[in-house]
Amino acid sequence: MLIHDLVDKYMTERNYTPETVNDLLDYYQFLYVSGQIDIKRYHRIFACLHKQGATSAFEYEPKRPITNACYTYSPI
Repeated sequence: MLIHDLVDKYMTERNYTPETVNDLLDYYQFLYVSGQIDIKRYHRIFACLHKQGATSAFEYEPKRPITNACYTYSPI
């Protein structure tokens, strides 16, 4: 599968254009996890998207962790 094929598949299934390469990567990871593509194809496209600056949602590390967060419950 080439990148333009991935974009076409994304648009067909989601009915909108991916906004970023991150959207494509997340979608491609979904295809892999759901067994729709094999590991070789996954690695090839993953590397290509990663070179274009894509980062997985699983790779995200917050720059500043939330500390001392306080949530209260307010009944209506």
